[in-house]
Amino acid sequence: MSDLLFELPLPELFNWEACLDYMARSPLECLYRTDEEGVTRLLRGDGKPLLIRLVSPEPGLLSALLLDGEPPAEDAVAGLARYIADWFDLDRDLRPFYELAGSDHLLGPLLERYRGLRIVGIPDLFEALCWAILGQQVNLAFAYRLKARIAEHYGESLLWAGHRYHLFPEPEALLAASEEELCALQLSRGKARTIRTVAALIAGGELSREELLALPHPEAAEARLTSIRGIGPWTARYVGMRCLRDAGAFPVTDVGLHNAVRSLLDMDRKPTVPELTEMFRNWRGWEAYATFYLWRALY
Repeated sequence: MSDLLFELPLPELFNWEACLDYMARSPLECLYRTDEEGVTRLLRGDGKPLLIRLVSPEPGLLSALLLDGEPPAEDAVAGLARYIADWFDLDRDLRPFYELAGSDHLLGPLLERYRGLRIVGIPDLFEALCWAILGQQVNLAFAYRLKARIAEHYGESLLWAGHRYHLFPEPEALLAASEEELCALQLSRGKARTIRTVAALIAGGELSREELLALPHPEAAEARLTSIRGIGPWTARYVGMRCLRDAGAFPVTDVGLHNAVRSLLDMDRKPTVPELTEMFRNWRGWEAYATFYLWRALY
């Protein structure tokens, strides 16, 4: 089974291979599988799991194929198309960013090397918040392992062609888990508590992506998120980058960002927060993309 669900036009300055290369950076990723031609992921449509494969059969076109599951209704197809457009930031015009940073001594070579790379997002707010919380003050490999344990224990899955594909759990599933059960997966008690708090807010309708996007400016969304115990500025700005599509989100304290700048500038120490803040003034409004390209240089 391989039915065409829909096709999406790709914008200028979009490189499918660059996005796939980024997504393949860790063998520990549990929510999708990439290969040289595309990515396969279990998504939800009409309330049911659907195994979707994305490929770019020709320049300027992205095709979504249904590999397993009941063909979804028209409104569910539209929702899936919106999800994928958000996943790869397809509505963004990157030309202003390339014009701004293309001649920069630090970013210019990265824009040339990874030309057309988009911020690969996390359109689901609960998944984005959980991923950011899991990544607080741990290395990336351990964060991936924690995510896999949560998905395996609390999310739905599908075995297809010898591989198991996972859906990230719904908020209700993690709200039903106790702190002790989450800690048994090696989450710290603080992370377990914060994830359950976020799950309760989202499941209860007190927090949503739509609400955050409707706020008058990104700073208001950051303030709303940081009002939640266990979510600080780094987590809120990371979610701004990956979920809320805020091109100006700037996780200035991010360790990976500091390491990337240190390496690329051949510094004998990490840059300070004031130094990074001054450096990023050159890319105002595009701090998230500058950060993402600098992160990319680490892998």
